[in-house]
Amino acid sequence: MSETIIDKAAEPEFYMTEEHHPEGSTMLGFWLYLMSDCLIFAILFATHAVLGRNYAAGPSPSDLFDLRLVAINTSMLLFSSITYGFAMLQMERQRKAETLFWLAVTGLFGAAFLGLELYEFAHLIQEGAGPGRSAFLSSFFTLVGTHGLHVTFGIIWLVTLMVQVSMHGLIPANRRRLMCLSMFWHFLDVVWIGVFSVVYLLGVLG
Repeated sequence: MSETIIDKAAEPEFYMTEEHHPEGSTMLGFWLYLMSDCLIFAILFATHAVLGRNYAAGPSPSDLFDLRLVAINTSMLLFSSITYGFAMLQMERQRKAETLFWLAVTGLFGAAFLGLELYEFAHLIQEGAGPGRSAFLSSFFTLVGTHGLHVTFGIIWLVTLMVQVSMHGLIPANRRRLMCLSMFWHFLDVVWIGVFSVVYLLGVLG
């Protein structure tokens, strides 16, 4: 009789455990976030498509952009995605030190990308081509700056995860967080390829 009572008391806990899927809900929630971010960047791209030729008698993309510098900057972000992939491979092999190493390299590439972007912004503003100069420059600074803010948040997230992995190891929760950051980082890579192609290449060569 007492065994039956214990079993019945344990039943609700069993069903609650079975119905609770933290990993699935986390990944689903993060996918929804990425979809909302897609909408934000789609609006910014559309805005640039409409305003990108309104120079207000000011400088055009061919007057402002140094494609060699932008190409170097793009390579920094592409390399960071590759190194993050190496970090994920080491994570799957449960190699904590190697995972942290490749995450650190990824962060350095991301920081180099941001440094070059800030240098470009400072140079443009110094030349009198700030965001208030024309509708084209307003849309440019908004689109590229929004992407840069995302990279900044990604680096902060990366450093936070490195601390957590250092303290707690590659536990399931940290592995799940690294997977989410992986999707976010590669998403930013794809968005930047669009920025490089539409804003810089088409702007200078189109």
